[in-house]
Amino acid sequence: MRYIDEELTNKTILITGGAGFIGSSLAFYFQENHPDAKVVVLDAFRSGETLSNGNLKSFGHFKNLIGFKGEIISGDINDKELLKNLEMNYKFDYIFHEAAISDTTALEQDLMIKTNVNAYKDLLDLAVAHNANMIYASSAATYGDAASPQRVGREAPQNVYGFSKLSMDYLSREYMKTANISIVGLRYFNVYGPREYFKNTTASMVLQFGHQILAGKNPRLFEGSDKILRDFIFIEDIIQANIKAMKPLQSGIYNVGTGKARSFQDIVDILQRELGTALECEYIPNPFIGRYQFHTEADIRESKEGLGYEPRYEMEDGIKAYIAEIEHLYETEVKK
Repeated sequence: MRYIDEELTNKTILITGGAGFIGSSLAFYFQENHPDAKVVVLDAFRSGETLSNGNLKSFGHFKNLIGFKGEIISGDINDKELLKNLEMNYKFDYIFHEAAISDTTALEQDLMIKTNVNAYKDLLDLAVAHNANMIYASSAATYGDAASPQRVGREAPQNVYGFSKLSMDYLSREYMKTANISIVGLRYFNVYGPREYFKNTTASMVLQFGHQILAGKNPRLFEGSDKILRDFIFIEDIIQANIKAMKPLQSGIYNVGTGKARSFQDIVDILQRELGTALECEYIPNPFIGRYQFHTEADIRESKEGLGYEPRYEMEDGIKAYIAEIEHLYETEVKK
């Protein structure tokens, strides 16, 4: 579905983190809906390098881009020489900045700030130099344990990832004062959908529970999972928000969620309905009590007004649209 009527012929679009979950989804959106636009994907791709917690430093994967016909650049946004070459050799009209150290459990504060904050400033300077509108990934992690509904201006990050994203938002607001471009930060809530598989253990619980069920295993939930609520948002609504942010009514920081909190129990129940199973759930003690969000729900009133964003997918709709991909991944990636 096209989310803007404007033609993008002769427009050049840069997508950082373009081999990741959301970046690759954006790349295919443009290829399918605006084939006359030139799309340049920049990604560090995975190298096997890990963080101290054992998780991969980069989740970018070539399989997310199979079928993509645009230009692909392998590179790190921390590489100033690379960014200088981009500034000199291209003329971007839009920059979608999805690249980041996105692991909320990462302990490397230095790398997190360098990659998420300092490199973003360099990309903002590139956007200003090219007169390119900037759309970047912020995060609901900026809210930490703030009470629901989470509202811009009520942040309380609990980890360095959330802190880094809030720092990006502050930096953006400074640039908004003087830059002659639009700058939009999108605070994603709990995203799920196709092309997330290569996030490994950080992929959504929708995918993880789906594969547990397909393996014939009883879904394992924390005790009280019917009372642990999150704002789960399907990837198509994330794409919608990004595209509408190309021409916002005004620059700003916006929540991207559904505005409705749903439980982990709901996820399992919907998956079992769609997959035709009736496995008994196993409930285990929650070891994260006291350092675990029990309720997130995006306040999206400003997003509706400033972006024209309107979520289209209830959880039932999103999981139904995702189920064939969950089954395909199980057969081609999990079982192999």
